[in-house]
Amino acid sequence: MIFISTRGGEKVTGAEAIVKGLSDNGGLFVPEKFPQVSKEEMQEMLYMNYPERAATVLHKYLDDYDKAELLKACESAYAKFEGPDPAPLVRIEDGIYILELFHGPTCAFKDMALTVLPYLLRKGCDICGIKEQILVLVATSGDTGKAALEGFKDANGIKIMVFYPDDGVSSMQKLQMCTQEGKNVNVVAVKGNFDDCQTAVKNIFNSAEDAEELKKYNTRLSSANSINFGRLAPQIAYYFSAYFDLVTAGQIEMGQEVDFSVPTGNFGNILAAYYAKRMGLPVRRLHCASNMNNILTDFLAKGCYDVHREFYKTTSPSMDILVSSNLERLLFEVCGRDEKLTAERMNKLKSEGVYEITEKERAAIAETFDGGFANEDEVVETIYDLFCDTGYTMDTHTGCAMKVANDWKRKNKKDETMMVVVSTANPYKFPQDVLYAVTGNDVRDSFKGVKRLHAATAMAVPKSLAGLKDKTVRFKTVVTKDKMFDEVIKFVK
Repeated sequence: MIFISTRGGEKVTGAEAIVKGLSDNGGLFVPEKFPQVSKEEMQEMLYMNYPERAATVLHKYLDDYDKAELLKACESAYAKFEGPDPAPLVRIEDGIYILELFHGPTCAFKDMALTVLPYLLRKGCDICGIKEQILVLVATSGDTGKAALEGFKDANGIKIMVFYPDDGVSSMQKLQMCTQEGKNVNVVAVKGNFDDCQTAVKNIFNSAEDAEELKKYNTRLSSANSINFGRLAPQIAYYFSAYFDLVTAGQIEMGQEVDFSVPTGNFGNILAAYYAKRMGLPVRRLHCASNMNNILTDFLAKGCYDVHREFYKTTSPSMDILVSSNLERLLFEVCGRDEKLTAERMNKLKSEGVYEITEKERAAIAETFDGGFANEDEVVETIYDLFCDTGYTMDTHTGCAMKVANDWKRKNKKDETMMVVVSTANPYKFPQDVLYAVTGNDVRDSFKGVKRLHAATAMAVPKSLAGLKDKTVRFKTVVTKDKMFDEVIKFVK
């Protein structure tokens, strides 16, 4: 499989795309064509376990990797998850299921990819004959950072450095990152929001001057954000797996279409569902769920992407994003893979903070995507109502997706299409906010929140979160965004 840049100019192998992360001109790597999963292959995948399904999907794109080795890597990665199934489906009511993606080492959906990515990157370096030290540079809105740190800790020949917005993650997310173990890890807080972190990291990737400086220390950059195709590819697998689980449970017939409601910030999670659809999975609609930072909702409705708007810090901080990087990959597809037009729009976004697409393109997106959002009160009500009605507890991000799914069901009462709500984080990652939604009680301390949430719901507390209280905080550095590269150099020296 050959990969090309959304902004033109490059053709690389799968291994090269993963090692590089971004193309030289700042574009994102996409497959030259979408591989197809035949009906016969889908029938075979019905009876596979999750690692086998994941390896099958991955090899469709990464055919320069050995399939047997991919399977071993997936088996090793998903053995780290709690329970027999890394991505179980939970029935909520007739026609609605929740896909739980938070059973990994860091209790967030990012584990689904970031437990596999270290293998993909290390093996990619071997395939490409790269001998330099790799520095994985990450901007995070909360969950990616910890999952990447955990995935890459003490990896041979690789260092990892994570930047997060100092005031823009939950206290539990911050503690997860700042207590991270490992000799090859570093965590730095940035004064600003996630978009500041993400933009600065992209600028470092795109700077020839910075690349030359890193060469002095025998170091080259790679990414663990969803701009890296190696992050995106493993996420495609859980949409296939969820579908096959619905078939084997007798909830749908093979070939019957389903919908997914996905909490969305950087657009990678829902884009993976779109890629699954393009590969032949019977997906009807993708419901893009936002919080109060609902720039994607407005874009899907109007075809204009405009970052000149108020930024909100919400109880779903992993979605507090105004510049959704992976949207570029979707735009590339709907404009007929016009690399010049895609580059022009992304440059306009960078210089002016706004771009528009054509009505034809907007209509093409609307064939599959629709958008909705939940304000803070609506998140609380959605979490409360589901808990009261079913006893099921969900986190704030999943609350946004459930609210959007409920809105769709109310507006389309005769629609019997199965709805799968994608759950991206364990509720204990946001204990105070979920506790308030479930009981109305407000506590300041995260661990008191965990204790009281457990008392209210009887939901098991993940060991990785319960043990945080006794861990030593290792990382306390806070910088402005213009000093981020200085910290990079200090780390690689």
